[in-house]
Amino acid sequence: MSQDLIAKNYGFSQTEKQSNDLLSVSENRAMHEVQASFVIAKKFPRNESEAFSKIMKASKRPFLAEQAIYAYPKGGKVVKGASIRMAEVLISAWGNCDFGVEEISQSNGVSIAKAYAIDKETNTRSEKIFHVPHHIGTKSGIKKLTDPRDIYELVANQGARRMRACILAIIPGDITDAALDECEKTMSNGVEPITDRIRKLVMAFDELGVKVEHLEKRLGHNLDATIETELATLRGIYKSLKDGMAKRDDFFDMGSESIANKSIDKIIETKKNASPVATSNENEYDVKEYSSKSVAQETLNEIKDKLK
Repeated sequence: MSQDLIAKNYGFSQTEKQSNDLLSVSENRAMHEVQASFVIAKKFPRNESEAFSKIMKASKRPFLAEQAIYAYPKGGKVVKGASIRMAEVLISAWGNCDFGVEEISQSNGVSIAKAYAIDKETNTRSEKIFHVPHHIGTKSGIKKLTDPRDIYELVANQGARRMRACILAIIPGDITDAALDECEKTMSNGVEPITDRIRKLVMAFDELGVKVEHLEKRLGHNLDATIETELATLRGIYKSLKDGMAKRDDFFDMGSESIANKSIDKIIETKKNASPVATSNENEYDVKEYSSKSVAQETLNEIKDKLK
């Protein structure tokens, strides 16, 4: 009996049968590759002393040290941890491990994904399943994502945080702590003067809307008096804000500016979209006379007066 007749009898076309065969072969190959990687890991176990040496050597690189630590608020305190970049260095140097983010399914505007990390020697596994709605928040409201690239980047971004947690779950804690301590030493022993590093960090914070006065209020003194440990903490906070792990208000007292910024865009839009009215009444205004800048300044002043 020919293959075409067999496929016809079972309700499949020849093309569909070939596709299923290829899929089956691909799945079998992937399964054998995974099994082989576990066998190799057992046959050639890691040299922990050598792995630790690699990690400490990597922690001496200034570029990595700058990105190695992030900070996040917890229980009213600032807690430091290894960033995703540092986690990737740790697991790569530790060896015989696998990690990544996989999209399991995508339907009805939601992706279901999995972040994981595996130690193939000990068969220790950490994974997290999470849902990612295909939308992001913007100043004008919720924006639905339809472009495949935008969806991919959104899933990858949210998956990176879970992957970091999975990696740190299988790497011994003392190894991670030692690497972070070495990174802090690297930054404190850097050849670049601390004043230049402070200046660069101030410029970086400014791009996120955090000004000098906010930094000095948190530190409790002028930036010129900043010491190495404080600089390391600020660098961790910046990394956390930059990666979207926290918000400015979690670390800094933004004061009236924070409240004003939340409502000013909405008020400006309302005034600009209002219908023009006669100017004979002093309590009324001609919308055409308002520029975005003047409306913004007026609104900000109104909010500040109310907060006094």
